[in-house]
Amino acid sequence: MVKVVVVGGGWAGVSAAVSAANAGSEVTVLERSDMLLGTGLVGGIMRNNGRFTATEEAIAMGGDEVFSVIDNNARHQDIEFPGHKHVTLYDVATIEPAIKGLLQQKGITIKLQTRVKDVALDGERIEKVIANQDEEYSADVFVEATGTAGPMGNCSKYGNGCVMCIYRCPTFGGRVSIAAKAGVKEFVGKKGDGSVGAMSGSCKLHKDSLSENIVRELDEKGVAVIPIPEELRKGEEMLSAKACQQYALKDFAQNIILLDTGHAKLMSPFYQLESLRKIPGFENARFEDPYAGGLGNSIRYLALSPRDNSLKVDGVTNLFCAGEKAGLLVGHTEAIVTGILAGHNAVRRAVGKDLLVIPEELVVGDAISYVNKRMTNEEGLTKKYTFSGSVYFERMKELGLYTTEKSEIQDIVNKVGLKGVFREKIS
Repeated sequence: MVKVVVVGGGWAGVSAAVSAANAGSEVTVLERSDMLLGTGLVGGIMRNNGRFTATEEAIAMGGDEVFSVIDNNARHQDIEFPGHKHVTLYDVATIEPAIKGLLQQKGITIKLQTRVKDVALDGERIEKVIANQDEEYSADVFVEATGTAGPMGNCSKYGNGCVMCIYRCPTFGGRVSIAAKAGVKEFVGKKGDGSVGAMSGSCKLHKDSLSENIVRELDEKGVAVIPIPEELRKGEEMLSAKACQQYALKDFAQNIILLDTGHAKLMSPFYQLESLRKIPGFENARFEDPYAGGLGNSIRYLALSPRDNSLKVDGVTNLFCAGEKAGLLVGHTEAIVTGILAGHNAVRRAVGKDLLVIPEELVVGDAISYVNKRMTNEEGLTKKYTFSGSVYFERMKELGLYTTEKSEIQDIVNKVGLKGVFREKIS
């Protein structure tokens, strides 16, 4: 049986693992921390704007199982907040055990607290990866889903220092790039001013530290919009620093926008605690992630892999990438759909079949192709791309790719011949 090792257990990694298992392989996931999902442990936003279209495309192509678990763990569905419609918010408290259960049901081996630190090569082929206690994991094909944030030194060099975020680098060690260890020259994303990286776009507050009125509104509606006194409003420069450019709207500078994901998700990269506590209802506010959310947030997009549109990494014959490793793609949905394709193609590569490139008639295929092209020039590296807003959502609408009609999406998937492709056994 084909063996696939997935390095990194965030949304991209778990999706790659499920997809590779469905294609008929034996799968092992290596995750450096003590839980799966990475930023998904504090995320929660799904199906907003064009992410609805991308989700339904993936479901029609047979990549439905991860999305089904998310829907089954939703706290709120079909809500709206400024600039975003038909939103699902999943529960960050229940999602990780549920996803872990899906992987176990699939017979996928999960190795937690297993930080890969090196690779062994045979020419341009990875033979095995080497983990923290010198454990060795061999496979026919590897998928890298290690993300692009950390270690701590990068957050100090390009951000406001380690702010104790969900990555927990001080405890479990920082990210190590498998592609770089294999000799691949990676590249970095940049902010609009040309500086390196981008800051994660939201913080999480302890709900019980907020006023009863705010908590009630979150529980009932899933969203609360609280005007900020003018003298306490942040400048536009904070919005431009965000990785999540779909939320860089004036509404987010003039109001505190909270989403109920179990935490109260504050749609700002950071907020000085002293200033936050001056706003009515936030007098006792406390950060849950990052713990130093009054000072900053994690810095991302520091290790992007050169790859083709099948998500195979350039220069290594048996390495695929997904999630942020695959480019300047922002969000859980983006990580999941690239993970599904990378896991599927890993098995195709192992058995010698042609690799699948999703056609540009589908938004998933167009996004993978478009982002790859845009990352070849300096101007493109300063942008962030997501189905839910900013540059790429505008492109979706211009091309007529954005729709919420499920039957229309299914018809397009049928037309390009990819109905159920990710449920097909390959090996």
